[in-house]
Amino acid sequence: MLRLAGSIIYWVASLYLLVLIFRMILDWAHFFAPQWRPKGFVVVVANVIYRLTDPPIRALRHRIPPLRLGGGIALDVGFMVVFFGVVLVQWVGSFLIRLSVGLG
Repeated sequence: MLRLAGSIIYWVASLYLLVLIFRMILDWAHFFAPQWRPKGFVVVVANVIYRLTDPPIRALRHRIPPLRLGGGIALDVGFMVVFFGVVLVQWVGSFLIRLSVGLG
């Protein structure tokens, strides 16, 4: 049972990390080419990605201000906190799997 729970936690966290990486790619595409607008199937995928990632990132943006680096550059700390939080959850899932097979 512990292995099943660990596997579910690990795979859900892995899928969410993949979604976060696609979000980062979309954000960078918008940053480097502000005039670019996704079309067709990419719009549908982008909407799903933003719908899945916006709630935790927005919640953290309200609590953690962006890190100002000077020259008008600011780092979105909320995204990084969510990313590393999901990596931590993924690690917990991996630990539960190892614990269930006696490698903990």
